[in-house]
Amino acid sequence: MNVFLTGATGFIGGAIAHRLMQSGHRVRGLVRSPEKAAGLQALGVEPVPGDLSDTVLLAREAKAADAVVNAASSDDRPAVEAFLDALAGSGKPFLHTSGTSVVADDARGGWASDRIHDEDTPIEPLPDKAARAAIDRLVVDAAGRGVRSIVLCNSLIYGTGPGLHADSVQIPALVAQARKTGVARPVGHGRNVWSNVHVDDMAELYALALEHAPAGAFYYVENGEASFAEAAAAIARRLGLGAPQPWPVEDAIAELGFAQAVYSLGSNSRVRGRRARAELGWTPRHGSLIDWIEREMPVE
Repeated sequence: MNVFLTGATGFIGGAIAHRLMQSGHRVRGLVRSPEKAAGLQALGVEPVPGDLSDTVLLAREAKAADAVVNAASSDDRPAVEAFLDALAGSGKPFLHTSGTSVVADDARGGWASDRIHDEDTPIEPLPDKAARAAIDRLVVDAAGRGVRSIVLCNSLIYGTGPGLHADSVQIPALVAQARKTGVARPVGHGRNVWSNVHVDDMAELYALALEHAPAGAFYYVENGEASFAEAAAAIARRLGLGAPQPWPVEDAIAELGFAQAVYSLGSNSRVRGRRARAELGWTPRHGSLIDWIEREMPVE
């Protein structure tokens, strides 16, 4: 297939591009800067200059491609609408990247939730995440407009990406803070739990979904879970630091911003990706965030 990919220079998009090219797909990637365009070209991705605000460009690329993968933003509704309008009636695949903060709470590291979502659990997002959940529904409902639309809702992603951007968002933020201060610190007490998935397993699911997922599918992308207290302790061991210490929530917000501190690092987000296994035969190979931190996470 000829695949148009947004987010090609990012952690998620770079991993998806790498995996799709392994399967023989041709990937054209949206890119904003000439420097990153050269980097994409060196990796085998054909650069397409532009950004998500150019909805005319997005529509043109969607109509010319055999499939579209949106890995640039989970929250850009005009871009998603432009893609769906352009693809309506075509039967072409449209893979949209979401994230499991749509089911996050406001624990701020204070507790482990016992609420676990699978694909059949109704989503009741916090107000700050309602717009993202609405975009996910828009994509799923586009199956009724003749689009083979699919939402992949990623949990915490770990591992080293093969593209231009090797680091994910959550664990590297805690590692950077530990290096800076000499102390590994989860937000609050780190009792909150997130499901997680290795970047290679995530990219494999995108490849399977592109080939086989039915229209209107929604998949949680996960293979395990851990609390942030456990992650911080593993980071401390990997870096040779002392025991982790709590990170007061207001201090974390001042350092990282509200969204990252409260949602990405301070909330509970527990999901089970049953449907991808049952419908697509997805079989993840990596099973433990903690093992990866302790044994494989780069320390240089």
